[in-house]
Amino acid sequence: MKGKAELTTAFIISTVAPIFNKSGYNGTSMSDITKATGLTKGAIYGNFKNKEDLAFAAFKFNVDKVVDQIKSELIQIDSPVAQLRALLNYYRRYRSHTVEIGGCPILNIGVDANHQNSELLGKVQDVVKKLQFYIRKMIELGQAAKEIKAEINAEQYAKRIFALIEGAIFMTVTMNDDSYVDDMMDHADRIVDKELIE
Repeated sequence: MKGKAELTTAFIISTVAPIFNKSGYNGTSMSDITKATGLTKGAIYGNFKNKEDLAFAAFKFNVDKVVDQIKSELIQIDSPVAQLRALLNYYRRYRSHTVEIGGCPILNIGVDANHQNSELLGKVQDVVKKLQFYIRKMIELGQAAKEIKAEINAEQYAKRIFALIEGAIFMTVTMNDDSYVDDMMDHADRIVDKELIE
């Protein structure tokens, strides 16, 4: 059971995570944080070293929400190819999955941090590498199961698929048009069918 301090920390993170995700690091002021939480500046700094420390925790909270959703959709699937298809299908509905946290944390914080906070950008890059690694592992497991061609470069295709996903999300959000993500996930399905499968 969590103690009072842990509960306060968790409350602060869950409350401000969507604010950081929507407004970015520089766009989120301490007054935004105190207003949203109803806590004093001293109470916030009693739980976090500084605003940057809280921004890191907020980013992790948002990413963990997304990753937990993906895991819950893929956990019951044994076939690596079926997992890859389920992942693409998840991203067709990604916008609705991330509404409550203010959109895609990788896209939002990646763009925001790129010219403003190199350490936060590094955290985004680590998450991108991790997600690409998971796609690569699906492909490699598919190769081991003889579902995917042995000659396929798993790392190259993992990067391609992830770039398709994030690019499609960017266009869908920017243009407020789900056809971008639908079309790119259809295209990614065709890559699986025509280029990856044995």
